[in-house]
Amino acid sequence: MGRLGFYFDMTRCIGCRACQVACKDKNRLEVGVIFRNAHTYSVGTFPSVRCYSYSGTCYHCAEPACVERCPTGAMYRAEDGVVLHDDELCTGCGTCVNACPYGNPKVLPEANIAAKCDSCKALRDAGGNPACVDACPQRALEFGDIDMLQEIHGAAQVSLAVLPRPETTQPSLVVRAKEAAFDPHFQEITY
Repeated sequence: MGRLGFYFDMTRCIGCRACQVACKDKNRLEVGVIFRNAHTYSVGTFPSVRCYSYSGTCYHCAEPACVERCPTGAMYRAEDGVVLHDDELCTGCGTCVNACPYGNPKVLPEANIAAKCDSCKALRDAGGNPACVDACPQRALEFGDIDMLQEIHGAAQVSLAVLPRPETTQPSLVVRAKEAAFDPHFQEITY
């Protein structure tokens, strides 16, 4: 098995945020802290406006900036390529938060340690999927071997306008994107 990561089918995503809620609930996160973040964007001008939704989290990068810059070694890559966090080694300095171009690690205010998506390691170890994957009513998310996901879906690692260039950290993310997601003139739709 190669690197593990996420597949996201933007053509199926309706922006319902069920993935975000499931992640927050499963991880029992404090108010204001989320590991999976869903956004809806618009591109174009009236009368030619197009919209798309994007659901993002930690991409368990091949070259994770959070691991590289963590001064204590609390952030590390497991053998399967998933980026994990050791609470015991963390000092809550926030270096990983500032290093990650995707904004995934967060410093938990009450615990004063960093935390992030671990791709629901406990659920996966028990034979399940990450909570976000099972919560998606449109089946827009999958988790598994990146090469296999790419082969199955014919999707690729792409440069979306809302994300940093993939060459930066080599994220374990495969996306089936809508054409609108490549337009650099996007605007977030807030509810």
